[in-house]
Formats: sequence, C-alpha cells, structure tokens
Amino acid sequence: MLLAKVVGTVVATRKDPKIEGLKFLLLRQVNPENLKEGGYVVANDAVGCGVGEYVLYASGSSARQTEVTKERPCDAVIMAIVDSWEIGGNQLFEKHGSEHGYTEPWPPK
Repeated sequence: MLLAKVVGTVVATRKDPKIEGLKFLLLRQVNPENLKEGGYVVANDAVGCGVGEYVLYASGSSARQTEVTKERPCDAVIMAIVDSWEIGGNQLFEKHGSEHGYTEPWPPK
C-alpha cells in the first residue's frame, strides 16, 4: 500500500458499465517523513473518504480485491483513511490533532 493525500475528484459521465457507481478521486502520493508530494493517481474510493484526507491505496491486482472493486477493471483503490502515523517513535501526523493534523514541531528535524 502507498500513502497519498486526496486532492480532488474525477467525474466520468461515459464509462464502461463495469465501473458504473464507482467514486473516482485524484490522489497525490506523499513522503511520510516530510510530506513532499509525488505523482498523481486516480483511484476508486472503497471507504468513503474526502478531499484533504490522507489515505492508503493499493494498485495493480491488489486493487481488485476489495468488496467494491472485485472483478472490476480497477488499477488503484483507496483501502483506508489514515488516522495517524509515526516514524522512529515520533508521531508525525494525527488526523484529529492540530489545525493541519501535524504534530509539533513540524517539519521533523
């Protein structure tokens, strides 16, 4: 699984019938140590997340193993909404923490 931030939505009015009803979100990969952003990916939402949330997503054949995406042509799926993360015993992100979710001091030294 990979860490990303939901940065937008994707709407496709004409699509294959096998993907009807799926919610598409635009994700931006992030580095958990410094939140530097990477590339973009469009993923199906299997957990009901929204713009601004940090999520875990899977790609490739793993993306077709959720109840929402099983046997559907899907290459990326959001499988979890992140509540917090820590590295080396230091908590770096807390969803319900300060205004932006980052613990102090930020960025980590």
